[in-house]
Amino acid sequence: MVSATKYQILSLTLCFFTLSCSAFTSKDYADALAKSILFYEGQRSGKLPSSQHLTWRGDSGLSDGSSNHVDLVGGYYDAGDNVKFGLPMAFTTTLLSWSVIEFGSSMPSQIGNARAAIRWSTDYLLKAATATPDTLYVADPNMDHKCWERPEDMDTPRNVYKVSKQNPGSDVAAETAAALAAASIVFKDSDPSYSAKLLQTAMKVFDFADSYRGSYSDSLGSVVCPFYCSYSGYHDELLWGASWIHMASNNASYLAYIQSNGQTMGANDDDYSFSWDDKRAGTKVLLSKDFLEKNTEEFQLYKRHSDNYICSLIPGTSSFQAQYTPGGLLYKGSSSNLQYVTSTAFLLLTYAKYLSTKGGSVSCGTSTVTAEGLISEAKKQVDYILGDNPAKMSYMVGFGGKYPQHVHHRGSSLPSVRTHPDHIPCSNGFQYLYSSSPNPNVLVGAILGGPDNRDNFADDRNNYQQSEPATYINAPFVGALAFFSAN
Repeated sequence: MVSATKYQILSLTLCFFTLSCSAFTSKDYADALAKSILFYEGQRSGKLPSSQHLTWRGDSGLSDGSSNHVDLVGGYYDAGDNVKFGLPMAFTTTLLSWSVIEFGSSMPSQIGNARAAIRWSTDYLLKAATATPDTLYVADPNMDHKCWERPEDMDTPRNVYKVSKQNPGSDVAAETAAALAAASIVFKDSDPSYSAKLLQTAMKVFDFADSYRGSYSDSLGSVVCPFYCSYSGYHDELLWGASWIHMASNNASYLAYIQSNGQTMGANDDDYSFSWDDKRAGTKVLLSKDFLEKNTEEFQLYKRHSDNYICSLIPGTSSFQAQYTPGGLLYKGSSSNLQYVTSTAFLLLTYAKYLSTKGGSVSCGTSTVTAEGLISEAKKQVDYILGDNPAKMSYMVGFGGKYPQHVHHRGSSLPSVRTHPDHIPCSNGFQYLYSSSPNPNVLVGAILGGPDNRDNFADDRNNYQQSEPATYINAPFVGALAFFSAN
């Protein structure tokens, strides 16, 4: 007899391959993919290129780092503010790179734009990692958050801080190493010399992270907390960073490092979310690749724990523990919930890809979940974000006929420097934050925090938990959209 779970998964698989079951076409996914990458132009800091498509943005942060006599111009503003936080920017870069590594072949028309989005960040991360020996620079958010102003108008102090031997930051440093290593894979064929520079720097930054251990939350305090406090500690980033350098370099010492340190750095921990703070689930899936594709026995442990993570997400299995809204959206928390949805959808698709190489599956007690079942679960989440939800609203700005109009984003909510060239001072901008008018500049491609646990969404600029975008929400979604645009 076929179990109910197997029958459910079979029906989902059949539905997946029929056009009548899909709310969106390949063309829709391709449109969303292009917009998800275009979003990063709206987050750019520094001197904008002539190829800039979001022309309501202008140059900004052109003296960043000058107070410390270093060049820290460039990079991305993390969300709706004008701060370049190191930890989420590095994580964004790692996930954008992973999206291209796994699904770059499914985005031929966008691969150049995707590489450009990654390079805008890696160019900055290289500066932050190499400006001074044994240091890594990060930014100060406190003064910025007292203002509501366009990045082009910033007149607040652009203080920078650094982690060093004396003030360690293994979490932000190891994530930076992961980002540079992952990006080195992206550029290996298209720009070998740049790829080599990224990998060499990744190794140096990782050595710094591992040699001088400590959390940047402890070293820098209010500069990073409560904004991007490293709640999970730094062990997860060290294992994550080593894993990416292992993947990029095939250097045996990193395999040895993973084998020697995995147990103390979370290899046996089952964790059920994947975010800028906690890398454990992502590391398990990444390392399971070598077991599934190359039969590297040392990584069988990571396949087992990846299965545990997957089983926790699948309704009807004995290990199911995830929470879903009545409309079917994965729900992890009230603030920026869609960051967990996009990262989960990406891991489901990536693990499905790894499983497919050898016809593998996931065992959840008495239930068996196939790669097609994982794809089906991911598709539900992707489609919900794009508008197949109770509100019939797309949570990607500029996609579909109905999307949020009051985005918690400084540059998008104030008049553009193109239409209002006069300076708008710090406190004068708050009238635009509190305005009931739609944002004058459309932040195309931005995925917002999203609805609550009852599928309710307040299109309210003041409700930053729901209406603020972030670079790390979009990054894994790029890979997911690339997959569905081609499948």
